[in-house]
Amino acid sequence: MNLKRKNKNNKIETNLAWKEKNEDYLSQLQKFLDATDSIEREDLKNNVIIQMLKCDSILTQAAEKEIQKYKLKMYNIEEKNT
Repeated sequence: MNLKRKNKNNKIETNLAWKEKNEDYLSQLQKFLDATDSIEREDLKNNVIIQMLKCDSILTQAAEKEIQKYKLKMYNIEEKNT
């Protein structure tokens, strides 16, 4: 499953490999997609999937920003100690 998507922020685009390697995430994503298969109306099914992917994207971006902040904070702390 390739989770890379076009995004103005190349850091987010190139760092999605961590999601692809997370078996729990992929398992839950597959369960969600399997559950949407029971939605008969194709337009409704697509809207549900699109909305979930938007939420996932926002959460991923937030996680990447927090990770970046943490890395910068740790780098600055180490830099001050030298």
